[in-house]
Amino acid sequence: MAIKSDKWIIEQAKDNQLISPFETKQIREVEGKKIVSYGVSSYGYDVRCSNEFKIFTNTHSSIVDPKSFDPKSFIDVESEECIIPPNSFALARTIEYFKIPRSVLTLCLGKSTYARCGIIVNVTPLEPEWEGHVTLEFSNTTNLPAKIYANEGVAQMIFFESDQVCATSYKDRAGKYQGQTGVTLPKT
Repeated sequence: MAIKSDKWIIEQAKDNQLISPFETKQIREVEGKKIVSYGVSSYGYDVRCSNEFKIFTNTHSSIVDPKSFDPKSFIDVESEECIIPPNSFALARTIEYFKIPRSVLTLCLGKSTYARCGIIVNVTPLEPEWEGHVTLEFSNTTNLPAKIYANEGVAQMIFFESDQVCATSYKDRAGKYQGQTGVTLPKT
């Protein structure tokens, strides 16, 4: 398995719609305003967060159960900024839509700008032939409110290509999160 470079990412984005929309370079400024960067990096792609958020709340004293998820566990927010309460959690999604090739596994890591503020980004691997918007999980590990910015970089995708294709892809298994759009809640 080999990590893929910026050249491979650019080729795949153009030829196979790996990432859409796609930026061929790091964007660090928009209309003269500094932002958390997004776009191609040396060995990955920095994704942006959309303006759709689900912020977890204890207002209704719901139990977070992945087998029986109660929508009263969160509030929906559409905004250019998301304030995550102390020691709490929020879901969002990428602006970018991914189509992962059959020989590729993609891992996601949070950007250091957010990690240095105690904000952890968790995303499970993007399996071969998975496609969709990525649901992003943000944990605020601090005892202070934390801010996430929509339309700016939040995490980096790293692509690993095998020298052989997998026997069974996510698409072959008819995975339950295939083709997801929007912030997707747990499914069983």
